[in-house]
Amino acid sequence: MVNVRLRKDTGKLFLDFRYRGRRCREYTDLQDTATNRRKLKKVAERIDQEIKGDTFDYARYFPDSRNRAHFQPETSVTGVVSDREDAAAVAAVQSPNSAPDLPTFGEFADTWFSENEVRWRKSHRRNLTSILEAHLKPAFGQKKVSAITKAQILAFRATLAKVPGRKGKSLSAKRINGILMPLRQILDEAADRFEFTTPYRNIKSLRVPRTHVEPFSLAEVQQILARVRPDFRPYYTVRFFTGLRTGEIDGLKWQYVDFENRLILIRETRVNGEVEYTKTDGSQREIQMSGPVYEVLREQERSSRNRSEYVFCSRRGNPLDHNNVTRRIWYPLLRNLGLKPRRPYQTRHTAATLWLAAGENPEWIARQMGHASTEMLFRVYSRYVPNLTRQDGSAFERLLTANFVHAEPNAPASQNAAEEARHDD
Repeated sequence: MVNVRLRKDTGKLFLDFRYRGRRCREYTDLQDTATNRRKLKKVAERIDQEIKGDTFDYARYFPDSRNRAHFQPETSVTGVVSDREDAAAVAAVQSPNSAPDLPTFGEFADTWFSENEVRWRKSHRRNLTSILEAHLKPAFGQKKVSAITKAQILAFRATLAKVPGRKGKSLSAKRINGILMPLRQILDEAADRFEFTTPYRNIKSLRVPRTHVEPFSLAEVQQILARVRPDFRPYYTVRFFTGLRTGEIDGLKWQYVDFENRLILIRETRVNGEVEYTKTDGSQREIQMSGPVYEVLREQERSSRNRSEYVFCSRRGNPLDHNNVTRRIWYPLLRNLGLKPRRPYQTRHTAATLWLAAGENPEWIARQMGHASTEMLFRVYSRYVPNLTRQDGSAFERLLTANFVHAEPNAPASQNAAEEARHDD
């Protein structure tokens, strides 16, 4: 009888049976799961039937096994099992070292990348290439895709936590999750394509601490705009009052500025020196110009439209280098004003909180920000909503107070009824 057993040292299943008076053990790369046990049990039953019928061909099921040399087929087995069943049986019982048809992780990662790169932004392709070459291929590149284990993935993740990141700090949980995401996608696709169980099951992402926004107050915005270099005042006015992302404002072209309808059309973004499609489809939007934004854009038009297709550019007409602007303009200005150093991205958060403070419709704000719904708006800016829009129950309390007349608490019921009757008359 052919039995399905578990190899305790590896956690993998194997077949244990006797054939022609010899005990045989054939190891697989299947983890001990209910699905894999059912799969291997079907193979075991088929082998058992063929042994009893004297039609079993050892080499067909285990082409790379050392045991095959002991068994030469005595009868033809053509037609006993269909080609598809035969292939499934062989694939199910192959071990990592006896599966020459399965690619290594490095080989399949290249295949996966080439198949999917057409749908990715350039910046995403660069990021994935960096992750594959710097982290995933060195760790798993030479292993068969079916031979990678859950324990190896967890050990790799633990190693990443010790890798130094920027400024000597270890890699953040968000960055580690970003490195592991393509690993998971590649293994899931390989498991689906080559019919093995992905080792990435039940591995949860690391918990990422919530990011707290630090918007500027309206008084601080006024300070900044009053003291910034005149040639950069339009740039920061637009940033503070439109909520544009850095790549969106640096990549903004005159063709997307609609003065007639007072709209800024967000159609592109500039990332790593190249113009790309926006972050998401939802980022494609039309932003309404407030009065100050309209005025500074008209001012900027007189300054730069004749020398560049970009709204904000260098003296030579080249697009702005945001790292250079941040280092030479932004941080020195904050230091000079005695304000807490904050990334320029906080101008986007400032726009959102100022809109909330003005009592604008949250759905309108979400559209201006390029959010798919108001969910992110309330999640990111939740602690500002009660203070800025007074959506804390006080407005409802005022509504009730203004529209409902309450009887005196000690007035008798008959008196209340008489007053109601007079009102009815």
